[in-house]
Amino acid sequence: MLKIIITSVFVEDQDKALAFYTETLGFVKKNDVPTGEHRWITVVSSEEQGGVELLLEPNEHEAAKEYQQKLFDDGIPVTMFGVADIQEEYKRLVEKGVRFTMEPTEMGGITIAVFDDTCGNLIQLIQQ
Repeated sequence: MLKIIITSVFVEDQDKALAFYTETLGFVKKNDVPTGEHRWITVVSSEEQGGVELLLEPNEHEAAKEYQQKLFDDGIPVTMFGVADIQEEYKRLVEKGVRFTMEPTEMGGITIAVFDDTCGNLIQLIQQ
């Protein structure tokens, strides 16, 4: 059976992304390995440190930059993070200066919100 072990988001600056994803969002750095001019940086949930890793991948390739920019311009989140209490998480992140493009909004049994990760992406939060 297949299992998702790593997923990725393109980022404009790996150091800035690592700081945002760990210090602001609260993820834990799992890997930070030099790979030439960039690094293999992954973060994980503090609650599931053996779980799925998120790779903070440099958007160096022109296609990656264009993909990332078009999704951002169209307001499309690149990934989704689950939370137990979206109102509480929204409040915590706003207090840390995170800019939301969509406040928590109920949609058919779920509640979602969308924020700017400061690294070129929109990220969706979901409470199921």
